[in-house]
Order: sequence, then C-alpha cells, then structure tokens
Amino acid sequence: MLLVDEILKQFNILSKEIDTATDKLAVSSLQDHLGKLQTTSQESDFWKDNSFAQDVMRQISNLQARISPWQELKQKISDAIEIAKLDDQSLLPDLNKQFLEAQLDLRNLKQQLKYSGPYDDHSAIISIHAGAGGTDAQDWASMLLRMYVRFCEKTGLITKMIDESPGEEAGIKSTTLEASGQFAFGKFKGEHGVHRLVRLSPFNSDNLRQTSFVKVEVVPKIEKPEEVQIDEKDLKIDVYRSGGRGGQSVNTTDSAVRITHLPTNVVVAIQNERSQLQNKETALTILRSKLAQLQIEQHAEKISELKGPNEQAAWGNQIRSYVLHPYKQVKDLRTRYETSDPDAVLDGNIEPFINAYLDFTIGS
Repeated sequence: MLLVDEILKQFNILSKEIDTATDKLAVSSLQDHLGKLQTTSQESDFWKDNSFAQDVMRQISNLQARISPWQELKQKISDAIEIAKLDDQSLLPDLNKQFLEAQLDLRNLKQQLKYSGPYDDHSAIISIHAGAGGTDAQDWASMLLRMYVRFCEKTGLITKMIDESPGEEAGIKSTTLEASGQFAFGKFKGEHGVHRLVRLSPFNSDNLRQTSFVKVEVVPKIEKPEEVQIDEKDLKIDVYRSGGRGGQSVNTTDSAVRITHLPTNVVVAIQNERSQLQNKETALTILRSKLAQLQIEQHAEKISELKGPNEQAAWGNQIRSYVLHPYKQVKDLRTRYETSDPDAVLDGNIEPFINAYLDFTIGS
C-alpha cells in the first residue's frame, strides 16, 4: 500500500496524464463549441426549425457525453489531491481505493484517443454490396447487415435504413445503413473492404462448400455542405421511377434520384423516400460523404484534386475471412486478429476486431 506522500505524487501524475489526453482530444475546443450550441438552444425561436433544433440537441448530447467523463475524473482527482495534502495516514485506505479507481477510469477514457481521425466523431454511412457468389452472396450481405445492426444495438448506436435492394431468392443485393452515436464512423471505418465467407451452401442441393464475397463501404456522414464543398457544375442529376417498396406514390412517380460527380464518376442513387426532394438531399449527403472519404484516402486538400475511387475500393482488397466450414474461424487479414467463434461475431460481437484495427492503424 502506498504512503500518503507517495500517493499524492501518483495523483499528480494522473492529473498531468489527464491534461495531456484532453489536449490531444481538444476538449477545451469541444467545450467552447458546446457553449455556443447551448446558447443557440436557448434562443426564443430555436424550435421554429424543428430539423435544425433536433440536430443541435443531438450535437449537445454527443458533446456532453464526450466531455463530462473527463471533467468528472479531473474533479475526483483534484478532490483526492486536496485530501492527500492533509497528510492523514488514517485516510490512506480510501485514498488507495480512489487512486485505483481513477487509474481504471483513465485507462478506459484513453480509448477515446484512438478516435483521432478528422471524421471519427461523425455518423457512419455503411453500404453493403453482394458480390461474387450469387444467392449465397446476397444471403451473406444480409448476414453482415444483421451483424452490424446487432453491434449497434449492443453499443448504443442508432441505426436508420437509407436504401435497400432485396435479392431475387434470398438476402439483399445492396443496402445502405446509417449508424449514429458517439464515434460511429471511428468504430466502423475499419469495416471498409471486402468480406469473404466460406460455408456449406444452404442454397445448393448438393450442400457443397461455397465461397461468397460482399463489399462494405463505410464513409463519414457529412451533413454540413461547408465541410465538403461541391461545384454544382460537376454534378449530373437524373430522376427516374422508383422500383422500391416505398408505396404507391413512390412507384408511380419519378421520385428516385441518381447523382453523378463527373470529375470522379462517383454515383449515388436513392429511391427510398417518397419525395424527390428528400431523395436528392439524401443522395447529396452521401455524395459529400463519399468524397470526404476519398479525400482521406488520397490525401487530397481539395475536391478538385480527386481522381476517382482508388484501389482501396477494389474487389481484390479482402480484409476479413469468415470460415464456417470445414473449421470455424474469423480472421482479419490486416491486423491478424482472429477468433474461433464466428457465431458470436455474426451476432454483433465485432468490438475486438474494431479495437485491433484501431491499435493497428495507430501503430502503423
């Protein structure tokens, strides 16, 4: 057990570690931004624009969730330091307990340092596309969708279906999902790439082993046009009749929207909403998000410098294998992290893979 003067030194070291961590996370800037948003929320006409007001309140909630634990831990250590300065040996057991708890809290909070990317605190837009493997690949796409939804349910992230194209026999051809909450993009960005499944096919009469591929694209949701500015002259906008499940008004009007960014040939098509205007706004949001991701991948300062999707989106860039037969294993080919419990992974337990990827990117 540490003596009072020794534990006082350790508390001071912890306090300095917190200062270093909060500087890296720019907590003071986050506090300034939170203050401005709270001032905005108190204006008399704040709820006049309901969509804007909800967005501000969501930002306030997210910022408070990020800032409060650091403030509370800093205050606990400050109080403990004041008590330790009394140099009362009878307080030593309580001080040692507080020190161990503070150490654990700081270790957990330091996980936030892994989310240091420019868009890690944004929502994530996850697109899943069935590839080689026919019906098996479409079923595999639906399994990945379920895996991601289950992960979000377990970790408190909120999901919203943006678009979906069902398979002919089973599963889905493609789908686009939004995940929102604390560090949603930071958590999902490592899922970007090709996912390979090996199993005995339930769609094969001979029950033969089948290999299927699904491509997952993950981009940060860019809601504010000023974050990624697009020249309207670079856009080609087409409208057409929706073929989705959105109801009679969707299927009988030209409500679907396809937007092409001509310089990069990035295409976004949305048809789920009833309104052509809603589909256009959603498509523009996803287009800005895809271009932001391209900027990250290509280290470009301006949108005009982008050359189109690079090889990172290529089908050959397999990131993870899920083997259900002849043995059971899920292995990430980048981090080498693996598990022999694919059932748990497919039920949403992908946090170990996420943490391994974040550690891998920090170390590389």
